[in-house]
Amino acid sequence: MSRTSAAQNAVVELLRVSPVADDLAARFAAAGHRLYLVGGSVRDALLGRLHAGDLDFTTDARPQEIMRLVKPWGDAVWDTGIAFGTVGASKGGAVCEITTFRADAYDRVSRNPEVRFGDTVEADLVRRDFTVNAMAVDLTTRRFIDPHDGMGALEAGVLDTPATPQESFADDPLRMLRAARFASQLGLTPAPRVVEAMAAMSAEIERITPERVQAELSKLLCGAHPRAGVELLVDTGLAAHVLPEVPAMRLEIDEHHQHKDVYEHSLVVLEQAIDLEGGTGPDLVLRLAALLHDIGKPDTRKHVDGGGVSFHHHEVVGAKLVRKRLRALRYAKDVVEDVATLVFLHLRFHGYGKGEWTDSAVRRYVTDAGELLPRLHKLVRADCTTRNRRKAAALQRTYDGLEERIARLAAEEDLARVRPDLDGNEIMRLLGLPPGPQVGKAWRFLKELRLDRGPMEHDEAVAALREWAAEQGLGDAALAVDQGEAHDADQVDPARGEDQPG
Repeated sequence: MSRTSAAQNAVVELLRVSPVADDLAARFAAAGHRLYLVGGSVRDALLGRLHAGDLDFTTDARPQEIMRLVKPWGDAVWDTGIAFGTVGASKGGAVCEITTFRADAYDRVSRNPEVRFGDTVEADLVRRDFTVNAMAVDLTTRRFIDPHDGMGALEAGVLDTPATPQESFADDPLRMLRAARFASQLGLTPAPRVVEAMAAMSAEIERITPERVQAELSKLLCGAHPRAGVELLVDTGLAAHVLPEVPAMRLEIDEHHQHKDVYEHSLVVLEQAIDLEGGTGPDLVLRLAALLHDIGKPDTRKHVDGGGVSFHHHEVVGAKLVRKRLRALRYAKDVVEDVATLVFLHLRFHGYGKGEWTDSAVRRYVTDAGELLPRLHKLVRADCTTRNRRKAAALQRTYDGLEERIARLAAEEDLARVRPDLDGNEIMRLLGLPPGPQVGKAWRFLKELRLDRGPMEHDEAVAALREWAAEQGLGDAALAVDQGEAHDADQVDPARGEDQPG
């Protein structure tokens, strides 16, 4: 297919999938303005992956005029970006962003431009991040506009900048992370001059806020080819500024001596974890855990007799490092804790194959993982990267056995809801205690007992509680309850109580 035919097909596809674009263009044309579909919308139409729900437009109309034209048309309209020339609107389920032609100047200190409006679409396109995003469709004339050969770049699978990459990245260093993100999402290979500029200017990323870095990193990891994006970050030195624990793993030899280094091993684990996701779509928590599961190894490496290397407790150190890094990147608290928990637990399975796990150990494995158990299964399986097929098959069979054992115990004991056999209210009644820390200690004792022994009869649990209470010096309280006497609540400070399940 010729480029002309491809461009015409892209225009047809854009208007077929996005009828609101035609409708909106007619309003602008009636007011004497041109409206263009631009950027990712055009790129994705050429790639055959356009989604009608998110459309970007540019126009010669100034912001207040855009607002005047859009307000009576949209189902909802917002002006949060109007200072930068952008008005947002939703119509028929499509979200539209309409921006006045831009001809910005940057101070090269922050990434905030001095907003200047332009007069031509060509001048607007040259200031965009990459040539594949610098194409437009004139919705009035149906003309395809591609002054920087973005279509050719798409055909060649190359990521390049309309201006020089040095100018582009100096204006907005976030574009370097976007290059890695597009390598992951679209499978594009950055042009040599782009890679050189990223390596030379990697420190400029320090100008970008953690929130923006996190957003790009998450999109990169959830792309179709995250390994390519991570490798680009590491090879250009950007990772040393945004995720330094990852390049630090390049120097650490894997303890099984089956891989070039822990960094390479982690990339393989990431790919294998993605293969195990199934059809549920990208799982950011699982992918972060796969990439970062061994970041504790550099800090725990020790050389042992015979030339070997050990990484004792690297999962403990790794969980701490995960929390520190992901908090610095402003990830949500639940994401931080979920990834840290998976990193902390990922190594526990390796003691199972020796036949030493009791039912109690299996219960603890399930209880400690909680709702993360399905992800932990995938992470542990992905962590097997040995090239020895026999060993790999044996590990997978062993984990199959563990999952079968978990399923059996779950059916017998409802492992998803492992709780003490007596609740907090009954503990207080039996021991004559008001709400307070002693009730919490008793509750935790009974939970540990439940994990060790499995479900107990009510009388057995009561007897165990009374025995524990006597050892803790609470025997008189239990006796007082038996005799119907009131317990002296002044012995416990209720203000220091803990919330206990009722």
